[in-house]
Amino acid sequence: MQTRVSLRGWYLIQLWIISGLIGYALFLQHRLGLEPCPLCILQRLVFFGLAAVLLVAIVHSPKGWGRRVYGGAGGLVALVGVAISAWHVRLQNLPADQVPSCGPGLDFMMENFPLTDTARMVFQGSGECAELLWSFMGLSMPAWALIWFVLLGIAAVLPLVPALRRLVLSDAG
Repeated sequence: MQTRVSLRGWYLIQLWIISGLIGYALFLQHRLGLEPCPLCILQRLVFFGLAAVLLVAIVHSPKGWGRRVYGGAGGLVALVGVAISAWHVRLQNLPADQVPSCGPGLDFMMENFPLTDTARMVFQGSGECAELLWSFMGLSMPAWALIWFVLLGIAAVLPLVPALRRLVLSDAG
C-alpha cells in the first residue's frame, strides 16, 4: 500500500523539519553555549525565510500556478541557503594560513557600517566562521545545513515535476 500526502501535508512536513533544525540550533546556542558566527546567523535567517514561504503556502493551499510560485520561491530560498552554507564549509576547510582574521560581531557591524559593507564583510567570512565547534558524524554544522538546504530545495520543487508529484502527493492533479 502506497501512502501519499496532500500538498499542505508536504509543506507541513518541511515546516516541521525546519522548526526542528532551528530549535536544535537555538538549543546549542542557549544551553550548550555555542555562539553562532555571522554566516551561521545568515543560514538561520534563510531557514526562517523558507519557513515563511512554507507557512504562507500552507495557509494558501495553492493549486495550478500557485504551486509553481511557492515551489519556485522555496527552491530559490533554499538555493540561497546552499550558497551560504557551501561558502561556510569552504571557509572551514581552508588551510590555517588562509583563514581570514576574526572580525567584529554581526551586531557591531549592523550598528556601525552601511548594510552593503556589512553584507560584504559577512560574506568574506572571518576566523570565527572557520572554527569547527560542533560536528556530528564527521560533518560540521554548516555541512549539515548544506545537506538540509539541498534536501529542502528538492522537496520545494518536487510538486513542480509531474512524475514525482504523482509518486508522493495525493492531490497530484
